[in-house]
Amino acid sequence: MKTLNATTASVRASLTSFERKTCCYLLLTTSLLVLGGCASADKAPSAELQAAEQAISNAEQAQVARYSSIELNNARTEISAARVAVLEKNLPEARRQVAESVELYGKYLPLRSALVFGGVKINPQMMALRKGTDILIATPGRLMDLYQQNAVRFNQLEVLVLDEADRMLDMGFIRDIKKILALLPPKRQNLLFSATFSTEIRALAKGLLTDPLEVTVTPPNSTVERIEQWLYPVDKAQKANLLIQQIKQHNWQQVLVFTKTKHGANKLTLLLEKAGITAMAIHGNKSQNARTKALADFKAGAVRVLVATDIAARGLDIQQLPQVVNFELPNVAEDYVHRIGRTGRAGAAGLAISLVCAEEMKELKGIERLIKQAIPRQVIASFAPVQPLPETVANPKPLPAKKPKKPRTFRPKAAAVSA
Repeated sequence: MKTLNATTASVRASLTSFERKTCCYLLLTTSLLVLGGCASADKAPSAELQAAEQAISNAEQAQVARYSSIELNNARTEISAARVAVLEKNLPEARRQVAESVELYGKYLPLRSALVFGGVKINPQMMALRKGTDILIATPGRLMDLYQQNAVRFNQLEVLVLDEADRMLDMGFIRDIKKILALLPPKRQNLLFSATFSTEIRALAKGLLTDPLEVTVTPPNSTVERIEQWLYPVDKAQKANLLIQQIKQHNWQQVLVFTKTKHGANKLTLLLEKAGITAMAIHGNKSQNARTKALADFKAGAVRVLVATDIAARGLDIQQLPQVVNFELPNVAEDYVHRIGRTGRAGAAGLAISLVCAEEMKELKGIERLIKQAIPRQVIASFAPVQPLPETVANPKPLPAKKPKKPRTFRPKAAAVSA
């Protein structure tokens, strides 16, 4: 919080009159995204929320009250207009937590908020936007649908927020993002939030922004120091047995396990159930009701193991989750940081264990290069791998950044001239 306070003070000191106009928006969106939706409306405030409340001084509170009463009330939101747009991935858990955080942090501010996403009827969402909204949380696809049906206008938009910006700017979302950017007023505040930023994504982000300021709360692509990381070398065929042995031996009552594929998650869930360990899977093929129930049962302690794919790595917010297990290493190194980041939250200690076979050597090297450290190893005697896992260097150096490709230019062919 000290780093965040110092950064907030330095940024606030250099605010222009236009930026001060949206002071309360920035504090609200920064709080809800930096803290990652750490508290739900139906729960007591978490340690992070209490720390955030203490971090805002009386002077800052007075400033927020001043701008919320003067600027926000004087500048009324027009019909179907939005003043702040928060773009989220199409992940139900993430967008719901952000929407709940907007309501929680903005409880005493005269702000209207709305949540819109695809997969449901669009008419109720159009009705909700008819009176205008101050803060609109939306998925890119549904936001474009609403715009094309004249259900939302951007002429009053002052702040654009990209949550999980590294994923929002990858090849799956970049086209929709660029379409939306082309529709927005040129004079606005852009905020990009993410726990990880690759060199390529950083270069792409700077290409979309004007003279951007980068605020780093923690070193890029770093893991939380309070998370104890261990690597267990094991043959691929013995991973499930090792996981079952560890759960029973250490009497783990709440463990989040990550797999690469949906099929793998379902298969592992069945194996755990056969071993007498209550488990449920959560992934993209599950219905929203099934995912909500699985998460609720896991939080309540009715289910000991929640098996998830990477789609859930960035959307799950589980208070005081004691341990995370990488049953399989992710293909993308940055996903490792997001996976183990589900534990060790709000200043609590956490344990992250990775079950790694020799076939995953490439993924392991990529992860250790990203986090700039070798993960400590421990061989479980009864599960020592037949195919040993090669050693890695203690301080792996990151690969040199790739030079961005020059944009292609279209050159028309010269027309043939006949004699």
